[in-house]
Amino acid sequence: MSLILVTGGLGFIGSHTCINLINNGHDVLIADSLENSNEKVYEKIIELTLLNKSSCEKIKFFRGDLRHKDFLDSLFNRQILQKRPIESVIHFAGLKSVEESVSNPLEYWETNINSTLNLLSVMDKYKCYKLVFSSSATIYKPKEKEKLFEFSYKQPLNPYGNTKLTIELILKDIYLSDIKKWNIINLRYFNPIGAHTSGSIGENPKGKATNLFPVILKVISGELEKLSIFGNDWPTKDGTCIRDYIHVMDLAEAHNAALKYLDSKNSQILALNIGTGIGHSVLEVIETFSNVNSINIPFSFVKRRRGDAPFVVADNSLALKTLKWEPVKSLEDACRDSFKFLKKNNFI
Repeated sequence: MSLILVTGGLGFIGSHTCINLINNGHDVLIADSLENSNEKVYEKIIELTLLNKSSCEKIKFFRGDLRHKDFLDSLFNRQILQKRPIESVIHFAGLKSVEESVSNPLEYWETNINSTLNLLSVMDKYKCYKLVFSSSATIYKPKEKEKLFEFSYKQPLNPYGNTKLTIELILKDIYLSDIKKWNIINLRYFNPIGAHTSGSIGENPKGKATNLFPVILKVISGELEKLSIFGNDWPTKDGTCIRDYIHVMDLAEAHNAALKYLDSKNSQILALNIGTGIGHSVLEVIETFSNVNSINIPFSFVKRRRGDAPFVVADNSLALKTLKWEPVKSLEDACRDSFKFLKKNNFI
């Protein structure tokens, strides 16, 4: 099977995707700086895929920062020398907090753009032209109570979304420079949640938790006293923001489906919404998490957060049709798996 480079492969989405790829017969090279991840996740990937670390050729991990072009060059060159070239890249690596991007935009621009430019340059040098890019629904201008299509108006509300949109524009430019060469899919994620069904790996950021599920877990573990909900005066049914929450296992499978699609097609560039098409409010998520796991989650309302929007839900019909993929896990599944991750890793 093909050899795939997964940048940021020890992060939340990357690690689950690596497991999915290996289980589908692919060989994987992981490049990760460990800035917001942990090398222990690599051990767990091996454990969950039933691989033997001492003799494993299905997966390799290399620590490095994509902002250092020499690191990427050495990875690609190593595989050429071994006569096992990298055939495709899934690009997760980058900073991803909306809140942090508002307070520190320069770091987001420098990290997300420069690392991607380095990657594309090295891919071009070594004639590796298949790319699945980890984009985001934050590139859209949200519409109140309207689902977002791939052709919906693009107007990010925060620097993080701006970096994702800029990268998509860069990818369009390089594709148009030679339309017979590059084969690219931009997967626009909505709100990834949940954990591996085993509970072994999940979302556990090193820095400040800003996504809803990691914050819920920190409240349950006692690290935070209560959950802060940013606004209860949004134009929604209960006054809290509505999002399209997709289980990380479904999201991982979307990447495998995207690679299959690229392998079956000639050069192209494509963007797909990866969500469930179903919206849940923050209060609904808290209630579901509490009910599924029989646990109380204290919360309070605080003022709105810069860069937020009231309603962000995908129209995922193009992804379903194109990739022959569909999400199968529910919000209840995600709540159950996240709590299992919390318990299995001794956070409570």
